Amino acid sequence: MSLTKVIAIAGKPGLYEILGQTKGGFITTSLLDGKKSPVKNTQNVSVLSDIGIYTYETEIPLGQVFLSIHDKFEGKEGLSHKAPNNELTALFSEVLPEYDEERVYVSNIKKVVQWYNILVNAEFDFESIKEDLKKMEEAQNQA
Repeated sequence: MSLTKVIAIAGKPGLYEILGQTKGGFITTSLLDGKKSPVKNTQNVSVLSDIGIYTYETEIPLGQVFLSIHDKFEGKEGLSHKAPNNELTALFSEVLPEYDEERVYVSNIKKVVQWYNILVNAEFDFESIKEDLKKMEEAQNQA
């Protein structure tokens, strides 16, 4: 599994892995409970590999932020997304010191931390993120 196959679905809790395509959407499995479900093309979904976090100069891919959190917590589950706001912002300042505090809200930080913990609990291979980031960098260099 790589971040290119992991999505967040608006209005649904947790993260989902894309298993395959159908005529009007695709089939997913929940990383929280393992249940399979169809997703229609009309539903608002976000592929985690396409998400970026604002810094003062650019956008950092979400995968890179996950790697920083992964390093900080040595591959274990991190801070809870229900932790006090000041603890969450302190964590984010540590893992991404240059994040844009005016454009990255506490609600965004909570979601990133929650997603990271879901991925850890689903035994996600964080090494795959490095490969995805390398491919993205190569594609940008060719453009």
